[in-house]
Amino acid sequence: MKKNIENAYKVSILTLFPEIFPGPLGVSLIGKALSNKIWDLNLINIRDFANDKHKSVDDTPYGGGAGMVMRPDIIELAINSISHFPGPRICLTPRGAKLTQAKVKKLSLDEGLVLLCGRYEGIDQRVIDYYNFEEISIGDYVVTGGESAAIVLLESVLRLLPNVLGGVDTLEEESFSDNTLLEYPQYTKPREWNGLNVPEVLTSGDHGKIKSWRDKKRVEITKIRKLDS
Repeated sequence: MKKNIENAYKVSILTLFPEIFPGPLGVSLIGKALSNKIWDLNLINIRDFANDKHKSVDDTPYGGGAGMVMRPDIIELAINSISHFPGPRICLTPRGAKLTQAKVKKLSLDEGLVLLCGRYEGIDQRVIDYYNFEEISIGDYVVTGGESAAIVLLESVLRLLPNVLGGVDTLEEESFSDNTLLEYPQYTKPREWNGLNVPEVLTSGDHGKIKSWRDKKRVEITKIRKLDS
């Protein structure tokens, strides 16, 4: 189902490495949705707004310390170039609030999304404060830059857009869809594999028993894995 580009969910990404995108977002069902204009990708190369011959975008941190910090004046020019683009502004950073399925669903209901991807030791805090960027983390670990985190966030959001995956029932049964329980185990053919059999209840044809089994498994797995974490 093709849409008019004006009605597409508009994704804008401010980055030093636009060649990373769309990456995995350009394949499978999400890639098809991009081709069908269900969502639109707008890449802004921050380095294009540098004002010296070396295209410098960073400098040493005040107060000392290792590494370099991305300059606010350069990022300002990049942000102002897309001031008309819709959606909440998010900066991907390990110190941000942890991404949740509830947050993902909320973002999917907006008109679009503006993502700021940091590099080096990070972004001058004044940019984040001045432009009111929300800081979000995809987990308690550090990656080289915000681009990989942006891909994770976008995949989780874009798959919830209408006509991307379809199957409302499937989406509702996924892990975290109700913010509490993880998903039950899945099985397919062959019925016997390497001495391991598909649970008999799943081949019984009794949908009531199957639902009860799946509900029980969701509770069991959630207790074990959330306690372990």
